[in-house]
Amino acid sequence: MSPEDCVISNFYSVLDHRESFLVVNKAPGILVQGKGDAPSLLQVLKEDLSLSELYPVHRLDQGTSGVLVLAKTEAANRQLSMGFQERQVRKFYLALTAKKPSKKQGWVIGDMEKGRGGSYRLCHTRNNPARTEFFSFGFEDAMRLVVLRPHTGKTHQLRVTLKALGAPIIGDTRYSGLNADRLYLHAWQLDFAVDGQSYSYCALPAQGELFTRPSFLQRLSDLGAPSSHPWSN
Repeated sequence: MSPEDCVISNFYSVLDHRESFLVVNKAPGILVQGKGDAPSLLQVLKEDLSLSELYPVHRLDQGTSGVLVLAKTEAANRQLSMGFQERQVRKFYLALTAKKPSKKQGWVIGDMEKGRGGSYRLCHTRNNPARTEFFSFGFEDAMRLVVLRPHTGKTHQLRVTLKALGAPIIGDTRYSGLNADRLYLHAWQLDFAVDGQSYSYCALPAQGELFTRPSFLQRLSDLGAPSSHPWSN
C-alpha cells in the first residue's frame, strides 16, 4: 500500500480559527474532500468543530501535508477563491528527494499533459503552463531538501516538476520516487488576504521519519523563513 492510500487517525492540528476562515496543518494520508467511503478532512473538521458550513478554497493531494485554509462564510470563500485564481496567494512547499536535481535552482515551466492512470507529464510547450520556482539544498545521506514556490496551481504540479528535474519526491511511487513511510511533500507556508488584512501561516511537518529527524529540523532552521530566499517577486 502506497503512502497516499493510507488513512491515518491524526487528521490535523488547528493553526488559527477566525470568524470567517480556518487554517489547519493537514496530516498526510487524508483527502481534503470526500471520495467514496473514506473520511475527508472537510467532514472531520465540520464534526469536530461543530461547523455548519466549510468551504475548501484550495486543495492538497492526499499524501501531501501542511498549511490549508478553509472558508467559513460565502463571502470569505469568494475572496479566498479569487485570491488563488488571480495568483495573489503565496505558497511555499518543502520536499525531500534522494537524487540531485538537474539544476540547483531556478524555474520549471511547461504545459502539463494527463497520461494513463491519473499521472501527468511536463511538456516543452507553454500554452497554459505550470510555473514553479525552486531552490535545492544538500541534506544527509545524499538527499536533497527542495523549497518550492508554485506560481500556478495545477494538479500534481510539484510532484511532476521534481520528476522532470530527475529528482522525484521520496515516497512518490507514482512518479518513480523511492518507497517510504509517506509522500515527502509539505505545504510549508501560506500567505493570503481577507477583508484587506494580510495573514501568513507557517507549519512544520509533524509526521514522517525523515521530516522529524533532528538533522532535518536543524537544516530547515539554518535556511531561515521561506520568504528569506531570493524569489522573483
